[in-house]
Amino acid sequence: MRVLIVCMYHPDLIRGGSQRVAYELFTALKGREAIAPFFLASSDQNSIAANKDDLGIINFDQREDEFLFLSQDYDYDWQRTECESLTKTFSNFLNSLKPDVVHFHHFMTLGIDYLSLTRRILPNAKIIYTAHDFWPLCAAGGHMVRVPDGSLCERPSGIKCQQCRPEHNADHYVLRQMWFKAHLEAANVMTVPSNFMNHFYADWGIAPEKLRHIENGITSGAWSTDTKPASARKNRFGFFGQLVNIKGIHILLEAVELLRNGGLSDFSVEINGDNLHFASPEMQTRIKDFLEREAKRPPSERNVSFNGPYDPASLGERMHRVDWVVVPSTWREVFCLVVSEAWNYGRPVIASNIGSLAERVTDGLDGMLFSAGNAYDLAEKMQMAIERPETWDRLHKGISPPISQNDMADKFLELYLTS
Repeated sequence: MRVLIVCMYHPDLIRGGSQRVAYELFTALKGREAIAPFFLASSDQNSIAANKDDLGIINFDQREDEFLFLSQDYDYDWQRTECESLTKTFSNFLNSLKPDVVHFHHFMTLGIDYLSLTRRILPNAKIIYTAHDFWPLCAAGGHMVRVPDGSLCERPSGIKCQQCRPEHNADHYVLRQMWFKAHLEAANVMTVPSNFMNHFYADWGIAPEKLRHIENGITSGAWSTDTKPASARKNRFGFFGQLVNIKGIHILLEAVELLRNGGLSDFSVEINGDNLHFASPEMQTRIKDFLEREAKRPPSERNVSFNGPYDPASLGERMHRVDWVVVPSTWREVFCLVVSEAWNYGRPVIASNIGSLAERVTDGLDGMLFSAGNAYDLAEKMQMAIERPETWDRLHKGISPPISQNDMADKFLELYLTS
């Protein structure tokens, strides 16, 4: 069985959850008997210098069965490329490879219409689409978060979408939803990594029998019930992720200020992440101002340190430096690999009580949940962790190992064979 896995960006060029999951699946399938996997990841001029002469699909870094799709002239509104020659190149690639299964892990920088194109080129192939966000529903970043006030959106509509993105009228967003639904029809099956997503996509119009729940897997091996905390006080907190608005880093920094204002100083917070330039200008200023103020404090009075970006090779070292992983996201998070990574290293999670975080983290068993966007509630949970170190031991014992990449591959392989 020839399986082509398609995703936006190669994880070795731009880190992100969807591309990492896609690559984990690709590497797991490589060791399976009678399976020939191929990996096609998009790239743009921000991640690789591509000349017009290079337009098309190229081998990635001399790696066997790995390819780059050199995205050009992309329309992020309709999620389609306007480059006809690139579409022809993709068609020729499919005709040459002739995969039995084409598994899209995203369409951004490629095109949602490439699902329909794949169906026309390969009428007998099985097409799988995995949703890693709400882009088909939400034109304002795919996060189902209302731009005017940051509240959570329950369902898209022309009027509400226009309020978030007033550059188009309401009819534009109605047509946009019709466009996405038409192309998603080309998929045999649509998978989601969290159960709560089924509600959103079924309510939007995807046939319930077409939806499947398959959790994202990660490379396992670090998990152990004997994992020790980073400190005897169990008062070291870590943030891991992108420094963008929806990840809620500002909620964590506000909680730090509240703890200090309340007289607590015996704790540390390590910030691990990058891509602050993708945050809004206001958020960039807010975070930079905090870090500058922190740097001016006497070393003995600093609670927050910024470690910069990280890769999978350095994740273990950074995880072992903290006792708790804080996930203060202000959007629903469709899965959140950081939770799996924290549990993989035996770290309890303090997370927002929405979306997949509320679905995956059991408050009082393997972590703590706080009211999303509420820095006061987060500060209370952190204070409990600081003042009651026995809490860490209890929650640590409640952690179960996260699903592995091989377990995930087994579930997808079954889907390829039966759908």
